[in-house]
Amino acid sequence: MRRIGLLTSGGDCQGLNAALRGVAKALYEWMPDTEIYGFRDGYQGLITGNSNMMKPGDFSGILTLGGTILGTSRQPFKTMVKGDDDSGPDKVEAMLATYRKLGLDAMVILGGNGTHKTANLLRENGMRVVTLPKTIDNDVWGTDLTFGFQSAVDIATHVIDNIHTTAMSHSRVFIIELMGHDAGWLTLYAGVAGGADVILIPEIPYKLTSVCATIENRIAQGKHFSIIALAEGAIDAKEAEMSKKKLRAKREKESFPSIGFRLAQELLEATGRECRVTVPGHFQRGGPPCPADRVLSTRLGAGAVRLIQDGDFGNMVGIVNNQIVPVPLEKVAGRLKLVEPEDSMVCCAKSIGVDFGD
Repeated sequence: MRRIGLLTSGGDCQGLNAALRGVAKALYEWMPDTEIYGFRDGYQGLITGNSNMMKPGDFSGILTLGGTILGTSRQPFKTMVKGDDDSGPDKVEAMLATYRKLGLDAMVILGGNGTHKTANLLRENGMRVVTLPKTIDNDVWGTDLTFGFQSAVDIATHVIDNIHTTAMSHSRVFIIELMGHDAGWLTLYAGVAGGADVILIPEIPYKLTSVCATIENRIAQGKHFSIIALAEGAIDAKEAEMSKKKLRAKREKESFPSIGFRLAQELLEATGRECRVTVPGHFQRGGPPCPADRVLSTRLGAGAVRLIQDGDFGNMVGIVNNQIVPVPLEKVAGRLKLVEPEDSMVCCAKSIGVDFGD
């Protein structure tokens, strides 16, 4: 009898349930005597021992369901270990105690960057761990794709598509501010797919003069509207020279709710052109996974079970060149996969006239 624990941690996204289903169905198929324990609300459930033994029926009908049937929560990595004064509860020891109490043979953990740092910490402390990469940001190192990304691209692209008609009708500049934290993958792909005229991402600091020039050039060509796909973490060239501390202080002094509204005001002052801002926000993370994410989640879930079968723990299941591969957690933890300024997709976008503000 094998006992396997499951948990989903960090922000939710499309494909989490499909991945859980992939793990469970592969376990029941290849190791039918396995017991599966689902932990509630991410690492918090592992810390407190809040779990339930799951049955095959719990995984039925969830392939197309958004969110996560296990619930999730954010547990910052810095809160997982004791401080220098040795104060506070030892959450790592609490998780290990739960693991031992239930007699688990392994944990399958689904999450993004912070989740993988904690998973690696558990690995270092003797827990058998296999992880799956999820995030709409697509910024987990060691895998070409994370599940949730393609679904978010589909939603963001749909937003840009619909903005086009009202932008044309009113001859306006529209800014669509998309998620992604410090990575520009979502904005880059949705911007290209949606036909944005300007794409601004964190990895390529922008100059306002370049964006203004693009808008004016389009007007000179008889194109009286412009679409700007803007990543929430985008920064201008002057901000790129600041330390993180100074940049944070600068942003805190601003009265704008987000960078999209600041850019709209700057463009209005510089060009006199009316701008409108659309922020789809968490809408990008919600709803059912697209077919591509359902396939990817299932492949990664089944890949996790293969690693368990082989006793190959301490790995994330990644996809590289369309092949499912194990990626050592110590290489994944603490690293971000960011867009390189010379990435092929950036070069492709520039070759068709998209401005990156540089």
